[in-house]
Amino acid sequence: MRLLPLPSFGRRRFASLSAQEILALAIASEEEDARIYALYAKRLRDSYPATARIFDAMAAEEDEHRRRLIDLYRARYGDLILPIRREHVADFYARRPVWLVENLGLDRIRAEAMAMEREAEAFYRAAAERTTDAETRRLLGDLAAEEARHESDVEAMAAELARSGAASEESLAARRQFVLTWVQPGLAGLMDGSVSTLAPIFATAFATQDPWTTFLVGLSASVGAGISMGFTEAAHDDGRLSGRGAPWKRGLASGVMTALGGLGHALPYLIPHFWTATTIAIAVVFIELWAIAWIQNRYMETPIRRAVFQVVLGGSLVLAAGILIGSG
Repeated sequence: MRLLPLPSFGRRRFASLSAQEILALAIASEEEDARIYALYAKRLRDSYPATARIFDAMAAEEDEHRRRLIDLYRARYGDLILPIRREHVADFYARRPVWLVENLGLDRIRAEAMAMEREAEAFYRAAAERTTDAETRRLLGDLAAEEARHESDVEAMAAELARSGAASEESLAARRQFVLTWVQPGLAGLMDGSVSTLAPIFATAFATQDPWTTFLVGLSASVGAGISMGFTEAAHDDGRLSGRGAPWKRGLASGVMTALGGLGHALPYLIPHFWTATTIAIAVVFIELWAIAWIQNRYMETPIRRAVFQVVLGGSLVLAAGILIGSG
């Protein structure tokens, strides 16, 4: 039996597939799932070795499923496997593109694996119901049961990791990675944007007493600082040796937070009344500085007194310098 050409207006429906096409689709699906699990294992090996070993074992099991399916296919239809894949079937489940898979967090990867096993089980059960050949039906039913067991295995493995303490260690590693990749560069950007733009914004404000001019100066200073900080963070460390994560993530966190730090006290100058805008801007500054001190204490474990001294007092001095320069 040959594979019918795909309709020009769309893809095939699962119900229209023959037994040969279903087996070919199952082979391609197992190959893709094995590659995804192997990619998970590679992605997690350095930081989460216990979970990486789980995905290595799951990739090996998917390869074994593929081998059994190929053996049955060759016995029934010969050596030429029909080139049918998930994307050829309109109502078949899809997998995430590789660039999304590579950037998932640990908990999300585990959840994705559970969902993959549930979808594979549902596919094999539906395929077995549509097959009349006894041996094919038996194999598809066995694979459905094994996929269901895999889902339970993932849950059991997660529980075993928790009991052994590996899950706790991996959670600490995940938190550390989150801090290194997002919090540290974002915090540095927020501090730089909030503090470094204080003097030019408030000097302009008190020198001109023109809210619109002050806003333009603040906008340009914030955006310029954000671009500069973002590129600097991304360029100075590729993250391979330091383990700080992808440069683009750190650059994005640093650049966005730098710009937001400056815009926080520039936006009030959209208000046309100078003293109203300035009062609100100064209030925003102190909220920003206290927020930065809290983040330092919460994520960087900086003692709160030291954080207040470094950030709130230092920022207040920069603010005062800007006001004095502009007033003079």
